Amino acid sequence: MNMESKRQQKFARVIQKDLGELFQREGNNLLPNTMITVTKVRTTPDLGIVRVFLSFFNSPNNEVAINTIKAHTAEIRYNLGKRIKDQVRGVPQLEFFVDDTNEYVDRMDKIFTRIHKDDEPE
Repeated sequence: MNMESKRQQKFARVIQKDLGELFQREGNNLLPNTMITVTKVRTTPDLGIVRVFLSFFNSPNNEVAINTIKAHTAEIRYNLGKRIKDQVRGVPQLEFFVDDTNEYVDRMDKIFTRIHKDDEPE
């Protein structure tokens, strides 16, 4: 497993905070009635590419939601650049992904519940 440097971690925190605020303020324009959460941010060692993991609350279809975000990547990057221009040399390229951790946890909970019910004596 590759370890991120302190610099990468600090940069990722800045990006996560600013993108989170940006989605909180302007996310409703992109996805009405959907809350967008930035769950995780990973950066390349040169800080040129940022992988952003998003979670969508109240979204009927996560695939449509992530594709909507990807279609507005240039606009999101521009707005992020306005916020972080004094802290970084260049605004990184953004790559968006769905963070399906919660769905995975729910699925595992259901499996364990089913296993537990099967093990109970009658």
